[in-house]
Amino acid sequence: MTTADVPYAADAEVSLTFDELQVLRVQYEKELAQSHVTTQTKFNYAWGLVKSPVREHQVEGVQLLADIYRTEPKRRRECLYYLALGHYKMGNFEEAKSFNSRLLEREPTNMQAQSLDSLIDTAVKRGESYDPLDPTPDHSLKCTEGYIGMAIAGGAAP
Repeated sequence: MTTADVPYAADAEVSLTFDELQVLRVQYEKELAQSHVTTQTKFNYAWGLVKSPVREHQVEGVQLLADIYRTEPKRRRECLYYLALGHYKMGNFEEAKSFNSRLLEREPTNMQAQSLDSLIDTAVKRGESYDPLDPTPDHSLKCTEGYIGMAIAGGAAP
């Protein structure tokens, strides 16, 4: 998995449609009923849940990602970033920082992890809790910072 395959923090802001999430849920439940859920199906469903604006979905998504992290050593590196993103989105900045720091220890030049690290630090300094539906200027600024980070990492900004 390359860093190009990993979404930036701002990607977690874009929820799937109800129908898109339902497709992932149906596939997951079908495999669960057959007593064999593939790691990829579980991962796809977990990421869809993390992207949801519904906190219960986010919690379930993080739980599924944590399960993959524990049981699939080959997917741990990938899960670190998504767990950090999930915790960031839920406002669990200490946990987000912990997972993201582990990834940065392994990959200090990972632009997505660097961008997320900056977002986490900024949120902690402000004493914020994350609310994706919060229309206040602070929330708009957080999103703007994420987009600026993406532009810098992608080479669109100096």
